[in-house]
Amino acid sequence: MKTINLIIVVLITASGFSQNKKNIASDVDFANFTELTKKTEEYRKSRMVSLDKFKTMAKEKGTLVLDTRSKLAYDKKHIRGAVHLNFSDFTKGKLAKVIPAKTTRVLIYCNNNIDKDEMYFARKMTPLALNIPTFINLYGYGYKNVYELDALVQTQSLEFAGTSVKNN
Repeated sequence: MKTINLIIVVLITASGFSQNKKNIASDVDFANFTELTKKTEEYRKSRMVSLDKFKTMAKEKGTLVLDTRSKLAYDKKHIRGAVHLNFSDFTKGKLAKVIPAKTTRVLIYCNNNIDKDEMYFARKMTPLALNIPTFINLYGYGYKNVYELDALVQTQSLEFAGTSVKNN
């Protein structure tokens, strides 16, 4: 009798594992990400702005400068006036809390836009710059009024704020 009970438990357990594997759905979809990336690529080309244009737009009403680096990096040094949302925290709800409307003009920048400031803006490999996934994700979440700083700029070209900035 113990052998029969053991066989039944093993069969039920094995059946459960097999069924669980079939029913596990993933919210990771590389194929659709690739499709979204291709769709965004052409659109992004027309949304690249020079430093002068970036600075002018940043001062205009209804424009938000978004910093998606880590909170630690943002707190230490960021473009004055930028708001923070860590890229890894992008969700529909969190984006909506930070960006007033999907029509809001959003300006983005990343470490790879700031030259010779490795302590606060550590450069990433060029194809892995944070601007790229930030732009793609904002576009994918329906934020189409996004512009990206197109240049590598010297720190003296921008005003910064943060705990590591003198004369905050």
